[in-house]
Amino acid sequence: MKRRGLIWWVLFLFSCCMLCYGLLRGEAAVVLQKATALCLECVGIG
Repeated sequence: MKRRGLIWWVLFLFSCCMLCYGLLRGEAAVVLQKATALCLECVGIG
């Protein structure tokens, strides 16, 4: 059971690092832009 907790924390910390890396690269703006374009296409505007 102790090993399972360690694996969970390692994966959690890795995920946090990757999230911060993506934010620093400006990926949030890219994802928002793509999501907006997709929504406009679904509605039929874009």
